[in-house]
Amino acid sequence: MSNTTWTIIAFVIYTGVMIAIGGVFYKKSSNLSDYFLGGRGLNAWVGALSAQASDMSGWLLMGLPGAIYLMGTGQVWIAVGLCLGTLLNWIFVASRLRRYTIKAGNSLTLPEYFENRFRDSSRILRTASAIFIIIFFAVYTASAFVAGGKLFAQVFGVDYQIALFIGVLVILVYTFLGGFHAVCWTDLIQGIMMLIAILAVPIIALAAMGGIQSVTGALPTDFLNPFRENGTDVSAISIISQLAWGLGYFGMPHILVRFMAIRSNKEIKRSRIIAMVWVVISLAFAAVVGIVGKVFVPDVPGDGETVFIQMIQKIFMGLGGEQAVVPVAFIGGLFLCGILAAIMSTADSQLLVTASSISDDIYKGLINKKASDDFLLKFSRVAVVVVAIVAYFIARDPESSVMNLVSNAWAGFGAAFGPLVLLSLFWRRTTRGGAAAGIIAGGLTVILWEYIPMIPMASGAATLATATGLYSLVPGFALSLVCIVLFSFLTKKPSAEMLEEFDAVRNMAKNEE
Repeated sequence: MSNTTWTIIAFVIYTGVMIAIGGVFYKKSSNLSDYFLGGRGLNAWVGALSAQASDMSGWLLMGLPGAIYLMGTGQVWIAVGLCLGTLLNWIFVASRLRRYTIKAGNSLTLPEYFENRFRDSSRILRTASAIFIIIFFAVYTASAFVAGGKLFAQVFGVDYQIALFIGVLVILVYTFLGGFHAVCWTDLIQGIMMLIAILAVPIIALAAMGGIQSVTGALPTDFLNPFRENGTDVSAISIISQLAWGLGYFGMPHILVRFMAIRSNKEIKRSRIIAMVWVVISLAFAAVVGIVGKVFVPDVPGDGETVFIQMIQKIFMGLGGEQAVVPVAFIGGLFLCGILAAIMSTADSQLLVTASSISDDIYKGLINKKASDDFLLKFSRVAVVVVAIVAYFIARDPESSVMNLVSNAWAGFGAAFGPLVLLSLFWRRTTRGGAAAGIIAGGLTVILWEYIPMIPMASGAATLATATGLYSLVPGFALSLVCIVLFSFLTKKPSAEMLEEFDAVRNMAKNEE
């Protein structure tokens, strides 16, 4: 059998296991709590690796290595910001959010938590949150689909549109069947596969080239200088923008929902350690992939986002040509499945969270408040399909950049929800009016900053992102924070019931410590 055949076998086995897991959990998802939160029963390992695998996506193995491959380690500040953001999120948000969502009406989704936390009978918080979730997750899910399309197209030499369809279909099937349990258990497997792949491939490539010195001596000038980029100094605005990625963690629904679903707060402490070890190693080696790949595969076209794929192909299928040992090609296929794992682990989570907002927050919250759990479970599965179709059409452009799509969605969630999550947990004076102002201000700022040309330039109107070079998450997060505080002081103080609930959650934390 040819190398390609063995690679196909590896992909078929891997995707078959993922779909089988979805089938196993199909009958175990008997209600909305099971389908969206797994009955709050995740253990430390599943919670940690599911949170981080769903976080990193194809961006970890394609977007970040590609950015470093093209521009050097001046792009590494993103990884630094993400490490800090992950740590702060696990330390300050995870435990308290889990307690508060249970105390606040056993909330199943982030919009439902906002509504219950602020006693919002007007439904404005739930509606605004759900709308932004649907908008930004359509873009975010599309980024995963683009990564999947590029992977299949590069590996099997098929048309991008066909490759895209195959990737979407596989992700859709097991998410549709098994819900949150299936997503989290597949994320555990995928997180392990991602870690193995990102550790092994650059190490093998280094060994094949003769060691570290063979790489460092062949790199362009200043490539390893984190304060230089393509021969110029990295600006302060660029470093601030990259570090600001860490702020996004506080508002990521698909990560926060993992905190809500972990079995106990004791498990969260263990999860924190597991998650941080995984994140630091993964981000560090993603940067190494970009550095080593610059020398190992010097002719990667376009945006460089296929550098990891080409490294695997050269190691396991190219060095020995068609006479390469067949089992080696199968191992190479498994490493390529590590990239597929990164893609699937995020796309499935995004589909599920978006479906939860459509069914629980929009349909039940606004249209049919008496809808039964059985109907909503079926409705949610239909919503998963609809969201996947929308994201598929966004992803149909083969020139789409994984990095750009992730960047825009990340900023949207971080700005719309991040400040409110923090203040809802730690500032008892936060009001419904402040919460609504913060969500709307943060979300709209990102949309205006990234998508609406409004600055006259010689080449035509430009967006604020293009004109300033500042990542939209920075102004979006800041404006949202200011609006929450300002409108909280301008509106009626929280009720006694809200204050008592806040104090009860805070005291629970103190008692556990």
